[in-house]
Formats: sequence, structure tokens, C-alpha cells
Amino acid sequence: MAANLITVGRIILAFVAVVMFQGGFGVRLAAVALTIIVVWLDSLDGYVARKLKVASEVGALFDITGDRIVEHIYLIFYAAMGVVSFWVPLIFVTRSFLVDTLRTVAFSKEGKTPFGDKTMMRSRITRFLTASRFSRAVYGVTKVVVFVLLGLSLAFTQAMADGAGWFSPSLYQVFGRVTLVLVWIMVAFNLLRGLPVLYDGRTYLFDKYLPRQLKRDA
Repeated sequence: MAANLITVGRIILAFVAVVMFQGGFGVRLAAVALTIIVVWLDSLDGYVARKLKVASEVGALFDITGDRIVEHIYLIFYAAMGVVSFWVPLIFVTRSFLVDTLRTVAFSKEGKTPFGDKTMMRSRITRFLTASRFSRAVYGVTKVVVFVLLGLSLAFTQAMADGAGWFSPSLYQVFGRVTLVLVWIMVAFNLLRGLPVLYDGRTYLFDKYLPRQLKRDA
């Protein structure tokens, strides 16, 4: 229960952050700090669940749902504010629907989970890409760096609009280019961790659970 409340709290704080990002320079910096807290809470809910010995398969799925919602809140907002291409949230949303649909089918039909001993992943390489602590940590760090840099971009944009002389336009251009490269690295990680799920989960769509006629057509 406590871990799930943390997940819900993360979602609420993400909405608060995007509202704050529409304020002045100082408020936007505070939103950047809040964004760091939102991402940090992702690791806290799992720790709490294990510490209180209340970790469950349903809780793990709910945690993933919370991650998806937070990701989409930020990326859709950043796209709306013009600091990322609309293709970025479009790719994330499409990947999320496909991957999470397969994970839901695997869980409901066979009790398979995204991670852990009952993972739906079939090979070592796909388990490494999707479920290993290394892969999840690298992807998590990439996300927090990108979300923070995009938030800072909004703050610096407001600072220049306010006529702040301490931040030069040329430095902002360099900052923007570095951020853009990291954004697409994050997108690449997102796809790299999603494609193995689609590959290992293909049988749920094209083997066991489709009508025979559709399976023959496939």
C-alpha cells in the first residue's frame, strides 16, 4: 500500500511540476528540483515494497504504469512547449502501448511478469536489455538527465525573455544541441529496451491466443 501511494504521489508531483514550468525563472528552477524528486521516487517505491515485504507482481505492474504516466506527462508537455520534437512523445506512447499490452497478456494468461523470476523474457540477451539492473539504471539515469536538461532549457528561455544578461544566446544554443543529442539517445534506449519485449512476446499475439484462421493468415 505504501509503495503504491508513492507511485500515485509521483504522478501528482509530475502534474505539479509541469504547472510550475509555466511560471517565472525561479519557479521553473524549482520545477527542475521537483522533477529530480519525482524521478528519485521511482526507486523509493520499490525499496519500500521490499523493505516492508509487500512486494507483489501487481505492485510491480502498477509501478510500471506509474513510470509510463510520468514519462508521458513530461514528454507531451515538453513537446507542447516546443523544446522537443512531437515525434519523441509519439514514439514513447506507441512503444508503451505495444509493450504493456504484451506484458498484460503474458501476466493474465501465464502469470509472467516483466522482471524477476517469472519474467516473460526468454533469452539472456533480452532479459539483460529489459530487466537487468544495469540496463534499468542506465536508462533511468538517461531519463533524469534529459528531463532535467529540458526543464533547465525552459528556465533559461524564461531568463532570456526577462532580459537576464548573465546567460548568452550562444551558450544557450550549445546547451540546446547537447540536450537534443541526449534526447535522441534516450529515445534509442527506449526502443532498444522495448523491441526485445515485442520479439519475445510475439507468440502471445501470433500463436496461442488468436483464432485459428487469423493464425493461418499471419
